[in-house]
Amino acid sequence: MDETVKPLRVPPQISIYADKHNIFHLVQSMLTRLLIDQPEDPINYLISVLQRSSVDVPRVLLLGPPSVGKHTMDATFCLHHDVAVMAVEPDASDLTARRLSAELRAVHVTRDTLLQDQSELSVQARQHTLTEQELPAELLVTLVQRRLSEIDCFNRGWVLEGIPQTRLQALSLQQAGVLPEHVVLLAAPDDVLLERSRGKLVDPLTGDVYHQTFIWPDDDMVAQRLEEGHRPSETQLLAELQRYCCEVTGLSSAYQHVLKIINADQPHADVYQQVLAFVRTRRRSRTPRILLLGPPGSGKSHQAKLLSAKYKMVDVCCGRLLRSVAAAGSTLGEEIQPYLDDGRPVPDSLVLQVLEERLSQLDCSCRGWILHGFPRDLQQARILQESQHQPNRVFFLELTDDVCLERLTLRATDPVSGQRFHAVSRPAPTSEVQNRLKIRPEDSTHTVTHTLSQYRTHTAALQTVYPGAGHIDADQDPHSVFEALESRLTTD
Repeated sequence: MDETVKPLRVPPQISIYADKHNIFHLVQSMLTRLLIDQPEDPINYLISVLQRSSVDVPRVLLLGPPSVGKHTMDATFCLHHDVAVMAVEPDASDLTARRLSAELRAVHVTRDTLLQDQSELSVQARQHTLTEQELPAELLVTLVQRRLSEIDCFNRGWVLEGIPQTRLQALSLQQAGVLPEHVVLLAAPDDVLLERSRGKLVDPLTGDVYHQTFIWPDDDMVAQRLEEGHRPSETQLLAELQRYCCEVTGLSSAYQHVLKIINADQPHADVYQQVLAFVRTRRRSRTPRILLLGPPGSGKSHQAKLLSAKYKMVDVCCGRLLRSVAAAGSTLGEEIQPYLDDGRPVPDSLVLQVLEERLSQLDCSCRGWILHGFPRDLQQARILQESQHQPNRVFFLELTDDVCLERLTLRATDPVSGQRFHAVSRPAPTSEVQNRLKIRPEDSTHTVTHTLSQYRTHTAALQTVYPGAGHIDADQDPHSVFEALESRLTTD
């Protein structure tokens, strides 16, 4: 690293103020509006945005195959959250779309409404539709931009349903500044989707869509006037499903950092509540400052790596950070190196200096961080709480001593390839590799048992410092642990 280039540091007081008053989210929202509307006078435009208190209008993208329930889902959100929801394809479950729009009090914008006016662009788009041609991405983006810049969408937010349908459309919308804050992917098996398409019923007075099996109206008067709704033939629906399957991977990757997959093969009310919880809990999100605690072998490093990869937070492993500072040869590193050489604990005062320096850097202040490997006892936890870098989300990864011992003492490293193997879960591929495996000193049974004992001694005290911490069962596959952490991140 070039010693003449110093990492940009944000004073802790600024970071705390920005987090408390949601400054980073405010700036992001205002920049998004500038990209969408591209006003001639940006300064006065932003002043008007702030005066209307409408800068924080959530935007939600709802994706899913035909008949999965997107159209039913997006109407209910718009009344209470001023969000924008986008769905891939209108499907048999109208009810959620209308409920969502009503509940969030937002403008419901669909492909059809974009084509209704008599402007030249809309006429051009209708011609493509009449000839069953896909709308060019540029034309679609222009129509969406024009509609979303109108005053009702500006003030109340919007529900954009049925758009985008392809990865190209998604990327074009992103480049134009249409950036969703939430993306929900509803998933269900093909046989379930086909069954839902067969039983579609429509209320002729309201246009609400119901289903003979999945969604039945509570009001008997409504039930009595339901009529069989228009639906595509099974051949058409299968063709639509095939097209969707070809696009879903690209659509998901375009929105991977704000994406949540929800199983739609369950009662509509349950699906709706999960979508609603996702939208509500991620609004006005704080800059994440996550602390992972747990015994050795509970997977803290692996989960921090997964969270960092998906959400772009900075992975701060205390042990790795200390070794990096020592290797850099700075004055502080020279003080730390003897402790590392002798295998002694680095004094808390030195650890805090290193953490203060790292957590104050711009990437941690703007993107947030995940800290693990510190604190290890009550005194360290109190020092961290008294610093300018208190965590705002704390999780204990829970694991029994037996499982910890099995995970750690049965693993070994190949000195040739650097790969790590495990006698049970990932054995060496050949006897040659097996014979050259080396067990790290810290993975010996004696060392792991001692480390576990130390952790258990301090666990109760740590829990008193973080009484609101989440507790995650770490005795499951890493993906399930990650899903549990991710779910708590959106609700805690």
